[in-house]
Amino acid sequence: MADARIIVSLCRQRLWLETAGRRLDFPVSTSRYGPGERLGSQATPRGLHRIRACIGAGLPAGAVFVGRRFSGEIYSPELAWRQPGRDWILSRILWLSGMEPGRNRFGMVDSMRRYIYIHGTPDDQPMGVPWSHGCIRMRNRDVIALFDQVEAGTLVEIIA
Repeated sequence: MADARIIVSLCRQRLWLETAGRRLDFPVSTSRYGPGERLGSQATPRGLHRIRACIGAGLPAGAVFVGRRFSGEIYSPELAWRQPGRDWILSRILWLSGMEPGRNRFGMVDSMRRYIYIHGTPDDQPMGVPWSHGCIRMRNRDVIALFDQVEAGTLVEIIA
């Protein structure tokens, strides 16, 4: 949707999708290391972004991604048990690109080069608390609902 806009609040651990007079509200989990823009920080970058790419259309809930590609696996507790400590990227990926040179774009602060996504996560992972490695995690059903209402180019503002 060309008129859609996403706002992510780090302090509230919420994501809002604003479209044509409607506002949808979702719990999220951002970085356990807090806000930050530096490459290697594992922090969630702030500022204005755009969705660079929407990845995973038509895949089942729980589809596992490795390097932004569907691995052919569907997440399950058994799969998780075999790979403890893995940072699961599931269902859909909205890859973010910073729009503010020197803050979240180019050089050592480039959100896209840091592979900052809005993505699905296992249902047993906490929402509403900072717990990720920099990305914005959502419940699988929520990220699929969000994905279906946005497109590449949609504005995303990440605020403290």
